[in-house]
Amino acid sequence: MNPQAPVYVRAEDDAWLTVAYYYFHAWTGSRPFWAGLFTLVSGFPIAYFPYADLRLGNISLAMATTGGAGALIIGILLITLGLALWFQQAIRVFAGVAAILLALVSIPVSNLGGFGLGFIPAMIGGALALSWSPGRPAEEEPVDPRAAGRVDMAKAEPMEAPQGFPGQREMETPAHASETTAHADGGRNSAG
Repeated sequence: MNPQAPVYVRAEDDAWLTVAYYYFHAWTGSRPFWAGLFTLVSGFPIAYFPYADLRLGNISLAMATTGGAGALIIGILLITLGLALWFQQAIRVFAGVAAILLALVSIPVSNLGGFGLGFIPAMIGGALALSWSPGRPAEEEPVDPRAAGRVDMAKAEPMEAPQGFPGQREMETPAHASETTAHADGGRNSAG
């Protein structure tokens, strides 16, 4: 979602299709839409191919495997994760990791991940879900640091000590003296 994009204000003479397009565009911009779409689409071939029958003339080729139930579960979970990415954006990291793991499990269970037609979109959807982050609107004007309560310490002036408290101490050693404590103040150490 682009926070600098102009906000659509509906005019009275707009067609209903234009209005639907702008509402759909605003809806997709506030959630990981493409991650959900890829994950949702990847569940269908993974769940379908173990139960599919291919007919070539009078010959029927059945691809049913013993992992058909597992493939069905993986496909349904990927479809559910795709829908969850659309409607529950807070679980995007969990859904992305789960989609990637389910895609990897679908390779041995579901005919090489639905012959790659389910594996590849599931990996892309999981990666998109992990990389998506909600947009933040840009600040309107730069804030003055002194007005916000922050003070630049490099430019700050020393404060006056309140009554009854000692002020800032003067340096006891000349500026040209060595910075080590062994040579400061003529060889004696001071604790304060």
